[in-house]
Amino acid sequence: MCATILHVDINNFYAGVEIRDCPSLAGLPLVVGGDIEARHGIVLAKNNIAKSFGIQTAETIVSAVRKCPNLSIVPAHFEKYEQAMRQSREILMRFSDKIEPFGMDEAWLDVTAYAPTVEDGREIADRIRECYRRELGLTASVGVSFCKVFAKLGSDMKKPDAITVINRENYKDKVWNLPVEDLFYVGPATKRKLNSIGVQTIGNLAKFPVNILKDKLGKNGIMLSAYANGADTSPVMPQDFESQIKSIGHGLTFVRDLKDNNDAWQVIFELSQNIGKKLRKHHLLCGGIQLSIRTSNLWYKQWQSFIDGNSRSVRTIAHTAQNLLETHFNWNDTIRSLTVRAIYLVPDNIPYQRSLFVDDE
Repeated sequence: MCATILHVDINNFYAGVEIRDCPSLAGLPLVVGGDIEARHGIVLAKNNIAKSFGIQTAETIVSAVRKCPNLSIVPAHFEKYEQAMRQSREILMRFSDKIEPFGMDEAWLDVTAYAPTVEDGREIADRIRECYRRELGLTASVGVSFCKVFAKLGSDMKKPDAITVINRENYKDKVWNLPVEDLFYVGPATKRKLNSIGVQTIGNLAKFPVNILKDKLGKNGIMLSAYANGADTSPVMPQDFESQIKSIGHGLTFVRDLKDNNDAWQVIFELSQNIGKKLRKHHLLCGGIQLSIRTSNLWYKQWQSFIDGNSRSVRTIAHTAQNLLETHFNWNDTIRSLTVRAIYLVPDNIPYQRSLFVDDE
């Protein structure tokens, strides 16, 4: 039996929440990010108007203002985004018990049990979008397909507040003419390698000899060839949305890859502020930091380190994560996504042995 997979992507999630809660921002170029008066910080999110000025996620606020002098800048309110995320997932759980989150604002759903065909999935997608508009005050784009990769591609094809159906009959017409970099997991480095052997479109990739792709990209070449041909068989992996807090983290996937340690520091500091705030909210301290990265060439790596004593200091979190990066990563490739996570959590009212050599304050 064929699968029916949906990929739901909330449009401009952070910016959408800010505009929902402050309607006067509607119609203005808007970014969610750092402090313009202090001349630091990065763009965490932007709306479509800001995007039209060439503003990208992860670039500095100063750079964004150069592109758009009338830019509206609002600080991030992660507690509001987390609430919207929880409400979003509660809505999705009405439609399927097989839900795989992909970041805060995206998720795959396997609705095969309720929609035997991809066309049946369109009706469920419409109902989800209506729930989002009515209950969250947000819009979403939904891709409907027979596999996860094409469902995600579909949610990217029409924005905002739209549905794209990619089935076995139309996927060559809808997908194969798109640039190869539109395919899931084709980052800038992989795009350059594919372009160098004449692969410019997803259709070129689908028809290209797999043995050459393997020589050029290793096992990722085989995987990408399967994706281009609609042969993705990976299942939607359900996750427990209300699991006990064992770690607290936050990550971002970037439109513009991070290129050096200075780029990374801007991101790490922003993420660490969010983590410190969450630790305070839940009355927790952490005993270690974990850093995860995925490069544009699909390489994934994770490192972790203990910290001296237990802490929720933003400075300690950020510097520990940055030290992990500078110690272990040599920048042979650019970074496509980065996550900082506080681990070894303990309640803040549990006594612990302090060090003579560390300033706990």
